[in-house]
Amino acid sequence: EDGAEGGDALLIARPSEEKLCFPSFPFAFPPIPAFRVATKTEGVDPYALNYMDYCAGDNSAMQQTADVLEALGIDPRSENPLLPNAALLRSAEAVDAVRSYLSGDAFGDAGRTLVIEEGLSGPELSILAICDGSTAVALAPAQDFKRLGDGDAGPNTGGMGAYSPVPVATEAVVDSLMANAVEPTLAALRGRGIDYRGVLYCGLMFTPDGPRVLEYNVRFGDPETQVVLPRLTSDLGELLAGAAGGRLGPEPTFDDGAAVAVVCASEGYPASPRTGDRITGLDAASDMADVTVFAAGVGADPDGGLVTAGGRVLTVTGRGPTVDDARRRAYEAVAGISWPGMCHRTDVAATPTGD
Repeated sequence: EDGAEGGDALLIARPSEEKLCFPSFPFAFPPIPAFRVATKTEGVDPYALNYMDYCAGDNSAMQQTADVLEALGIDPRSENPLLPNAALLRSAEAVDAVRSYLSGDAFGDAGRTLVIEEGLSGPELSILAICDGSTAVALAPAQDFKRLGDGDAGPNTGGMGAYSPVPVATEAVVDSLMANAVEPTLAALRGRGIDYRGVLYCGLMFTPDGPRVLEYNVRFGDPETQVVLPRLTSDLGELLAGAAGGRLGPEPTFDDGAAVAVVCASEGYPASPRTGDRITGLDAASDMADVTVFAAGVGADPDGGLVTAGGRVLTVTGRGPTVDDARRRAYEAVAGISWPGMCHRTDVAATPTGD
């Protein structure tokens, strides 16, 4: 909207490696409040993990190195091994992986510093926190499914499905995670002169020793967002505008129902996804009650038909009064969608953690 005509405006910015945490969009007059992200706090990289260590939160033990011998000197047979984050690898695989990373063969210069993390086990949990620079509020927790195949088989992916709510993530658990992970991180950012107004995605694991932080993202991650926001009953725009303006208002509210999302991916994902296959069944799925189809890797062919254009192509979200109901609706919609080589997990939210 044109602010000069009296309308309010809000910029929701994508990550930028060059610009970090502007409280407003600097190229507009008058300035437009910006709800943005801070790339250098993102993911599992040395910068982000140094923040986690600096904050002294309950995060996974880590170290970083650019030396092959140092990396390979870590004993993968130990009771709680430190292994490359990309996967919990067997010893021989770890040796090959470390050499390919640090030599530059795998990822070029981006792989010449290797982050090695503690090997943890347990169910995961995702918390999206909305931050206004000094305080934060949590959105409804979600749990995603990272592995490609049923039963957590196959390679890691960007996420093959998610559900919300998560029975194990009680109000007390979320409050503890906010106090021991998110709030110390915000304080550390402020201590380094960063006025962060945006979303902080906290990825955690429930280990036998309690919750541990695995990673931070600074964006609305999918597929978690596609089960969290459909349950939101308060005003999202008001929430984000308040954060961008440095004045978070009332905490967000959510319905008592559930949402389940199933990701439909291309053949060959994640290594070499095939593209260009015609997608059918979208209209019927989109017309189903309590179903939303989110497009991701979707393009158009010369005839105007929709085709696959990436690895994760669609996310199909079902809603219902319970996780079982939402799951049934999501999979009923998925059953009507097809393209050659389409793949998806069949066990998303089959056994919610904590039930």
